[in-house]
Amino acid sequence: MMKKFKQLSQEALLWLRMRRVLILALPTGIIAGLGSVLFYTALDFSHTFFLDYLAGYRPEGPGGEHSIFPHTTTEFVRWMLIVVPTIGGLISGWLIYTFAPEAEGHGTDAALEGYHFRAAIIRARIPLIKTIASAITIGSGGSGGREGPIAQIGAGFGSVIAQKLALSVHERRVLMMAGMSAGIGSIFHAPLAGAIFAAEILYRDIDMEYELLVPSAITSVIAYCVFSLFFGFGTLFTTPYMAFEHATELLPYTILAVIVALAAGIYARTFYAIRDAFQALPVLPHIKPAIGGLLTGIVGYFLPDAIYTGYGILQQGLEGQIGVQMLLLVAVAKVFTTSFSIASGGSGGVFGPSVVIGGALGGAVGLLLKTVWPQLIPFPQAYVIVGMAGFFASAASTPFSTVIMVSEMTGNYDLLLPAVWVSTIAFLLKSKHGIYEKQLTTRYDTPIHHADFLLGVLSRLTVYELVQRYSTMHFEPVKKDMPLREIIKIMSRSPYSTFPVVNDKDEYVGVIPALKVRAAVVEFGLNSPIRAEDLVEERDVVYPWESLATALQRMAEAGSDELVILTNRNTKKIDGILSRADILRAYDQAVAQKRE
Repeated sequence: MMKKFKQLSQEALLWLRMRRVLILALPTGIIAGLGSVLFYTALDFSHTFFLDYLAGYRPEGPGGEHSIFPHTTTEFVRWMLIVVPTIGGLISGWLIYTFAPEAEGHGTDAALEGYHFRAAIIRARIPLIKTIASAITIGSGGSGGREGPIAQIGAGFGSVIAQKLALSVHERRVLMMAGMSAGIGSIFHAPLAGAIFAAEILYRDIDMEYELLVPSAITSVIAYCVFSLFFGFGTLFTTPYMAFEHATELLPYTILAVIVALAAGIYARTFYAIRDAFQALPVLPHIKPAIGGLLTGIVGYFLPDAIYTGYGILQQGLEGQIGVQMLLLVAVAKVFTTSFSIASGGSGGVFGPSVVIGGALGGAVGLLLKTVWPQLIPFPQAYVIVGMAGFFASAASTPFSTVIMVSEMTGNYDLLLPAVWVSTIAFLLKSKHGIYEKQLTTRYDTPIHHADFLLGVLSRLTVYELVQRYSTMHFEPVKKDMPLREIIKIMSRSPYSTFPVVNDKDEYVGVIPALKVRAAVVEFGLNSPIRAEDLVEERDVVYPWESLATALQRMAEAGSDELVILTNRNTKKIDGILSRADILRAYDQAVAQKRE
């Protein structure tokens, strides 16, 4: 009875160990959801203080969200739109570069770099500094989005939890990205998209970290529910009825896809060109976000709609309350204000500005095409939604999660078909310059999977294939009664450092390592009566039907770079010697053939 109880206890512990990441996804989602509440509150307070109270500027927001704090009575002072972003940039720059330089920029790249290259280690102070700095940057008029800050905040919470619980590096990576999903899903009212976004954002080609999907779905749903308990369930934007009604509408949507793909490439190149220009400035990095804020404010002085989040413009576009000229002006100006605000070293995301640029551009294209093909465009406002999806899908290489996210944000699923169509075409036409620098091309390029791919390839190759392919495996056996002087002669002719020993029937007895032979020569001299059987030692062998992955594992266990190949277990006839170099050469050839 006791034995059975112990066995059940061990099985329960194993079950918990295998699923502890899924269990820990629950508290991670709760903490990330509370982090989203804190960030949203800080952002709204910052906006109320800087733009409303100091400048008297009260931009409209999305229809599904409302300010927590009441409006002030300050009258609008246009020139303050230059001063306020400068002050915000100065404060956030001091915060970031004094306490946590990792918090600069749009945040998502920092999370991607942490996943690929830094073993998912994020310092505990990052979520706090990122929350404050981003709230100040965006709230003071900086053109930034919520996704970058909340991605780094959520990822930071997941990483810190994993570090405190001493989880493995693999588990820490999963929990970090699950925290990122939680932040995205909650603050954008898009729990399903949040779950997919973290798995898809890591790579520029069509590839995903599929093992992230389940834990990310758990954290994203939990975080969204926590966030909605404070601010209500619902969509970010409110939309009138719009639908896809006829297959011929795909023609103008195809034109939209080409336009947003070209614009997304220009946006990414502009962003990083301005980033490089700011990096070259001979001033303290603490000051650069203030300079970026000043330039943002100058643009905002002439076009106030180009600063802050810009969600109000999208809401007006969805309701058909804004014209082509204003939409195009906002789309162009937003490229520069976002670059000035974030590429200068300020803290904020690029998803929000991207959907504003794409939505404004899409709305303008819809209205223009309406004048040419009125029968093909029954709902020109629909181009705002589809433009949002297509632009970011191309800029960020995230065609699947973006379509779902835009659908969840707007609550419109009737445009799912054209959104998928435009996003797919825009993704295929994407520029080689994306908005996220730390994205890798595919899973083959990330260091964390190199060992998996190595073993995956080697597990499909057998020792027999190498025996047939390489003649270098032929060897000269050592007879067990061979004197030391003769062994030295064989060593001088052999490319190996391991020498198989055979008996009178040419059956395998064991091996003599070269180091052991040298030690015997030094200690006893060449004319020593020592024979091979005095130096032989047992060592693991490998058989022709076994995989190269198995062979590599045995080499690691034996601490040797070579293994003797036996024909079978009964006769103990030697087929050759397998070296680590042979295995790596076979791997290189297999990978080259796969690429071809």
